[in-house]
Amino acid sequence: MPLIRITLSENYSAEECHKISQAIHAALIEDFTIPADDYFHIIEQVNPSQLFFPDQYLGMKHDQGILFIQIIAAMGRTREQKQKLYKNIVLGISGSTNINPQNIIITLLENSKENWSFGNGELQNFNHI
Repeated sequence: MPLIRITLSENYSAEECHKISQAIHAALIEDFTIPADDYFHIIEQVNPSQLFFPDQYLGMKHDQGILFIQIIAAMGRTREQKQKLYKNIVLGISGSTNINPQNIIITLLENSKENWSFGNGELQNFNHI
């Protein structure tokens, strides 16, 4: 845990997708102190016609390079940790790719540890948040 869903245009290369995933994972290790082997990412590439968004929202300009990152994680992080995570994800992605930081949309969905099973239909006990 956490589980990451990355949705973006099929116009992104496999190398770009890998760099995006790695940047997110590195930020999660640093800012949410997850173990390095806690790496569960789903990358969903869709036809650009399946991505709907405004040209501008809250002062941010968006174009066909938009990508959506959904993070599902257990509750327990502070507002400051979340702000740092979002910033480091954007810095990591924009630093390793040509993706405009304004095109990176991040949502965090929090739940309790009891809402996770990592196999065998069992509710595993893990010590990190």
